[in-house]
Amino acid sequence: MRVLLGCSLGGDGHLIPLARVGHRVARAGHEVLLLVPPAMAPGADRVGLPYRVGDEPPRAFVAEIWQRVRAGPPDAVAGLIDRELFADRCTTAMLPAARTVRDDWRPDFVVRDPCEYATAVAAHEGGLGHAQIGVSLASIEWGVRAMVAPIVDRRASGVAAAIASSPYLTSFPPSLDASPWPDTRRFRLAVGTTEAAPEPFVYVTFGTVLAHLVEATEVYRAALQAVAGLPARVLLTVGHAADPDSLGPVPENVQVEQWVAQDAVLERAALVVCHGGAGTTFGALAAGVPVVICPLFADQARNGRAVQDAGAGVVVAGAKAPAGGLRALTRDDVPALRDAIEQVLDEPRYRQAASRVAAEMAALPALDDVVGQLLGRGP
Repeated sequence: MRVLLGCSLGGDGHLIPLARVGHRVARAGHEVLLLVPPAMAPGADRVGLPYRVGDEPPRAFVAEIWQRVRAGPPDAVAGLIDRELFADRCTTAMLPAARTVRDDWRPDFVVRDPCEYATAVAAHEGGLGHAQIGVSLASIEWGVRAMVAPIVDRRASGVAAAIASSPYLTSFPPSLDASPWPDTRRFRLAVGTTEAAPEPFVYVTFGTVLAHLVEATEVYRAALQAVAGLPARVLLTVGHAADPDSLGPVPENVQVEQWVAQDAVLERAALVVCHGGAGTTFGALAAGVPVVICPLFADQARNGRAVQDAGAGVVVAGAKAPAGGLRALTRDDVPALRDAIEQVLDEPRYRQAASRVAAEMAALPALDDVVGQLLGRGP
């Protein structure tokens, strides 16, 4: 069987879940091909799957979308990136390549990230089965699907309904992520046991998308100030698009890298400090590691609330509300962030709650089994 994987411009948080599926598919003896926009080609190189490159909107348009998000007001720009960037312009750019791969390579099945619609259109046109792998809370992605349905249906009538009825794969636990998708298939992440360290180890990351935004340096510097002098070793990752040397002086207890393998880091972490991106947040919980979350954009605030409600972490809301749909982490946030870090490190109840979530996630079916069942049903 041949399986086509469709990835959007969403960054590593969208690519890595797809790559997990792709490697399982290949390990089962099937052929895999990853289709990515040009900006994701370096990431495709890193995940080590065969891939082809399609097209993407001009950088000027992407920058304009982000500027509109910054300008706000928040209610007016909610869903703007999903509608105008992912569903509309990215689909327009990627659809020729998706159709070409469908016709020339002849896949039997398609697995896509929820923000990538061109492969769903191509699959629907060709009568191919398709599935998506969740990268956000299921309720968020269900709402986005409904919001963009008129846009994607302009490409092929009925594709939005086909997406709604297709299998929805997710590694998130049902206690934090009740799913409205009719065919939800949960799987567990392969994570190691957290090792006891001679001193606390704190992992700080704000994902890979932030590094492309002008707010990045301010966020990283505020985080460095918050962890300076903490009685813990700290690792800050800034993404491939950022230069660690541009951050200025780094506290003695902090190491700065562009990228690390998250699973290996989480095995040693006592705490994760992050933006609330779903991959980082639920990856930490799967390893039983509590989280301090500083939401910046997209689904991050809702992820943070879910974690905080579960008792597995704390949300740092920030000293000032954003005027638009994008906020930064500033020097005004440093005291609150430092307090949250010390609170979660000092109080065992947060790690205990994270461990309960980890146990729930560990009881989910193996991804190999879910992939086998998915491909066994055929197109």
